[in-house]
Parts: sequence; C-alpha cells; structure tokens
Amino acid sequence: MRADRPKQYLSLGSSTLLERSVQCLLADVRVARVFIVVAPEDCIAATLALPARCEILAAGGATRAESVRNGLRVVHGIAGRDDWILVHDAARPCLEPVELAALIDEGGLDEHGGLLATPLSDTVKREHQGRVAQTVERAGLWRAQTPQFFRIDTLRRALERSANATTATDEAAAVEMLGLHPRLIAGSPSNIKVTTAGDLRLAEAILKQQGRW
Repeated sequence: MRADRPKQYLSLGSSTLLERSVQCLLADVRVARVFIVVAPEDCIAATLALPARCEILAAGGATRAESVRNGLRVVHGIAGRDDWILVHDAARPCLEPVELAALIDEGGLDEHGGLLATPLSDTVKREHQGRVAQTVERAGLWRAQTPQFFRIDTLRRALERSANATTATDEAAAVEMLGLHPRLIAGSPSNIKVTTAGDLRLAEAILKQQGRW
C-alpha cells in the first residue's frame, strides 16, 4: 500500500478499514464478542472507538495462521470448546449482513464448518518464467473469502496439530489437514479484500452502492 501505517488502519470514509470490518461482524446479533488480534507492539488499535463487545488481543504472530492460533490460546477459558468462531480479515470491509447470516445459518449445521467463497468465472493460467505453462480447468474451483466459521475446538486442533498448519493461508486449509471438508457457502464478489490503493477506491464505491457510506 506504500502507506505510513498498516493497511487496516487506513481511512475509508469516517472510519478505518478495521472499524468497518468489525461493524460488519456486529451486524448479526448472534455474534457475542469480537476479538481483534494485533501485533504485540501495535499502538493504534487501542485508540479506535470500538464497540463495547470488542476486545483487543496483543497476540499477533508472523503469519495469519499464527495470529489465529495465538488468539485462540488467549480466549481459552472465555469461550467453550463447542462454541463457534468466525475468523474475518480486517481488510474486508464490504461484507454484507445477508452473507454473514447465510454463513452462520448454513455453516452452523455442518460439523466440518464452512466459509464464504465464490466460484471462479475467469480462465485461469498457470505461469512459468513469465509464460503460460498451463490452462487450469476452472470447473469446481472457488475463491475463498472470509469470514470462515468453525467450532473453536476444531479450529484449535487444526492449528495446534501440525507445523504445516501454521503456514496455511486460511483456516479452512488448516481444518482440511484434519481430514475434514468445510462447506462452501456462496458469497458475493463485492466482499473484496483491500490489498492495493485501487482496492480502497473500489471499496468506497461498493459501500456507497450498499448505502453504508
């Protein structure tokens, strides 16, 4: 992003990306608490005007999987092993309530858990040294999003069980290492992950279209 702060603290209208992503989760009354996992040296999160149901955990790791694992260790004893947990990217501020509700409704009926995702519609190329090496068959391929939704004990076991799990790029990949098959729940292409400066402008346009600006 070439910014002077981590991207989750960049402004998107009157709020930061992080604040908007938290508001997305709190749109569903079934979300009892939101734990925000940040780096131990983070000094910005505590300055935000976060709702009362939010708690900052200075337990972030070097990777996403480590941060989630460390966060689960901290909340051990607060949440029961059979409780469900949503893991959401701080840089996905355009999640709509209907998508979150569908994930909780459908994922909560499946002991393997679930995640929002969208089927691929583009033609996919595998690259080698700057050239097309292969055209990948896209049938059955989905683009993973967040939130991802699992029982706490399932996700904890997935992230603690194997060193490979700490390099997993999403929670579903770690859960798959347990031999489980999380349910794919159709999300929306508007649930973008802000990665570049152009994505910030796109997120603004999406939020305005949703009437949430």
